[in-house]
Amino acid sequence: MCHDNEAKLRNSEFTLCMADIMKDSSSTVDSLKSDIMREIYLNRMLLTSKRDKPEGWMLHSGLWSPFYIQLRLLSSYPGTLRKVGHAMTTMLAEEATHVNKIVGVAFAGVPIATVISITSGLPACHTRKLAGVRSEADLERAIAEYGQHSLLEGVIEDGDTLCIVDDLVTGMESKLVARRQVLDEVKRRGVKNVRCDDIAVILDRQQGAAERAKKSGLVLHSLIKFVDEGLPLIRDIMDEDEYSLVAGYLADPSKYQE
Repeated sequence: MCHDNEAKLRNSEFTLCMADIMKDSSSTVDSLKSDIMREIYLNRMLLTSKRDKPEGWMLHSGLWSPFYIQLRLLSSYPGTLRKVGHAMTTMLAEEATHVNKIVGVAFAGVPIATVISITSGLPACHTRKLAGVRSEADLERAIAEYGQHSLLEGVIEDGDTLCIVDDLVTGMESKLVARRQVLDEVKRRGVKNVRCDDIAVILDRQQGAAERAKKSGLVLHSLIKFVDEGLPLIRDIMDEDEYSLVAGYLADPSKYQE
């Protein structure tokens, strides 16, 4: 009975938060997206080879890139982080009403999940960082060596519907690893009937993640699609050559490799 009352109280809190937020969501989300994207650029959480580092960046994939997104700095800009919490709460309220708990991916996803939790009333958990894990095969090896330590910090209960929360997505691999880590911990704890089929990010680089999510039976919720929305929102504050380089690269990265 006590557990049921606590669950009802949490659901009531979430419902009240959503009611307040959804009153003017249609008019505010577009404005929030614009503010967030512009602040990401102006505060150098989006770096470019034209403005910041002439040699560019070599990605984990082995491809060279003329830009780099580092949203791990979000906690240093609480005003922007607060806007992210409001916008992503609204997005989840519109697209994932079945979700009752969120899971931040260590490290970048943790402050994002926290601010969503504070804004929405949804309880939050977070994954533990496992060194050297970049694939599900790496995860299996790491878990074998990890012993009895928890793979997840926070409370998971029977019947929970979880949403993975992170800063951005490129090819989906790290999100699949995070989901596997969560589900392995759920199994270790003996928790029943838990679903984890939703993933929410601030930025989707639009490099195949949505398609891979769909093939995996998952739903990707992205606040800002970088190609379609993000880059156009900052075009007026970028140097023209800088904009053309990033836009050209996104259209066909192969043309920019040695």
